[in-house]
Amino acid sequence: MLIGYARVSTQDQDSAAQIAALESAGCEIIFQERASGSRWDRPELQRLMEQLRPNHVVVVWKLDRLSRSLKDLLILMERIDQAGAGFRSLTEAIDTTTPAGRMMMQIIGSFAEFEREMLRERTRSGLDAARKQGRIGGRRPKLSPEQQKEIVHLVTSGRKTAAQAARLFDVHPSTVSRCLNRNKRRS
Repeated sequence: MLIGYARVSTQDQDSAAQIAALESAGCEIIFQERASGSRWDRPELQRLMEQLRPNHVVVVWKLDRLSRSLKDLLILMERIDQAGAGFRSLTEAIDTTTPAGRMMMQIIGSFAEFEREMLRERTRSGLDAARKQGRIGGRRPKLSPEQQKEIVHLVTSGRKTAAQAARLFDVHPSTVSRCLNRNKRRS
């Protein structure tokens, strides 16, 4: 069974040309959507994915109607494949129900994997360079060193409980616990 998916991004765009192409390709069901291709919360696309069965074929007019990013496209393609279904793009002449179409998607997938690895490598390199310059990643501490000392003093002297200190400094009780544990390790 051929299942079509047509998407336009804005209210003033018209999906008539897509629908006509999908109908002439033989689609029995067509899901229509008005949403950005970069959004994951597209209800019609989710309905389509839930209805996929083995031997179904998802048909789109162009690849960018399914997704704007290669990463998201590959995730969707993997979900289609896991359902035992195929995929066809009318404009780009990609058809995963044929050996040539599967090879084309594997080539696209290998480029995406290469891109992810390059991104990881650049990120790792950037973090290493930042560490060498004395910068560390992560969230900034909620409490200054002086505030941490004050909490330790208040709690260890018995003037405040950990929960009272947390309320006083407007932090979560676990923040106070971590502060107290760090102080114990130093002692």
